[in-house]
Amino acid sequence: MNSNPYEVLGVARDASDADIKKAYHKLVMKYHPDRNPGDKSAEDKFKEVNNAFDILKDPQKRAAYDRFGSAAFAGGNGASAGAGGNPFGGGFNFNMGGGAGMEDILREAMRGFGFGDFGGGAGASRGPADRRGRDLLDEVVIDLKDAYFGKTHTVKFTSNAQCEKCHGYGTADGKPAPTCPKCGGSGYVRMQQGFFAMETPCPECSGTGHKIDKKCTACDGTGATAKLRTLEVKIPAGIEDGARLRLAGQGEAGTNGGPAGDFYLDVRVRPDKRFERAGTDLIMRMDIPFTTLALGGEIDVETIDDKTLSVKVAAGTQVGERLRVRGHGMPGRRAGSFGDLYIEIGIKIPTKLSDKQKKLLAEFAETKPGKKGWF
Repeated sequence: MNSNPYEVLGVARDASDADIKKAYHKLVMKYHPDRNPGDKSAEDKFKEVNNAFDILKDPQKRAAYDRFGSAAFAGGNGASAGAGGNPFGGGFNFNMGGGAGMEDILREAMRGFGFGDFGGGAGASRGPADRRGRDLLDEVVIDLKDAYFGKTHTVKFTSNAQCEKCHGYGTADGKPAPTCPKCGGSGYVRMQQGFFAMETPCPECSGTGHKIDKKCTACDGTGATAKLRTLEVKIPAGIEDGARLRLAGQGEAGTNGGPAGDFYLDVRVRPDKRFERAGTDLIMRMDIPFTTLALGGEIDVETIDDKTLSVKVAAGTQVGERLRVRGHGMPGRRAGSFGDLYIEIGIKIPTKLSDKQKKLLAEFAETKPGKKGWF
């Protein structure tokens, strides 16, 4: 796979956040597994696009990549395709960074180049022990009506969950493992070579920072087991296109008893044939008989929540005007608040006229209009 996130998304290195997001949404919709069932190449491309976006949407990760390239994520803090972990069923497996900061990113990059910790060895007391689990991301596309009412979206996937037998510690007795005596819990041992200090993973604990004497038989000392999971995500009424929902602690399990990551759901709202959305307001176009526009009257309007309203049309209403129906738009963020519905007026011209109707229109056309025209 292409490891250059800019090339993957097809954007320039100086692309704006908006351009990056636009390119991402275009590609993720193109290669989404739901649109390409059974297509392994599309599934791989889908993962690659998400991994690239994961780097470029984060200012810290983007800066690290611009400076160090893919080596900035050699320690597992980035969104590389080889970051590990179990994918969602259907190919949803994304590393959102697990809460790593710039210091962590640069620290791993320096280790990848063979150098010790930057900043004078401050990492000696900050080992990989109790590391936070990875965040997971999925996307759902809903109709505008679902966005109006809200709905519950069910997500099924396989991911690393905390081992129930050892509580995530990887030990046979289910208690925290003792600190490794060789590395002091840092997970690394330091070797001095001339002016340079280099670090390598501790051979005693394999870089975990803990020395497990007896491993848990259920997870073989990893603290996590692959588990088929089902999440019920409540999509609130009035949600907007592009919104991201967060379920804290529902991501990958942490290691050595560390906290779990979070689960994120990106919500896309499919364009509607009848309504155009503008914030909490809805706009619909409706063709009305020219006689109703000229003489006034009432029209029946079906709203997004399947209600039928009788709306008054004033005499002399012009094509292109908008009729406002208060409180029949989308739900607002404040409980019980709604936007408005706007009806954009079009005209309905009859295609078949009786002889009597033609005669009346001809007589009408022969009468002299005022200075402002007929209407």
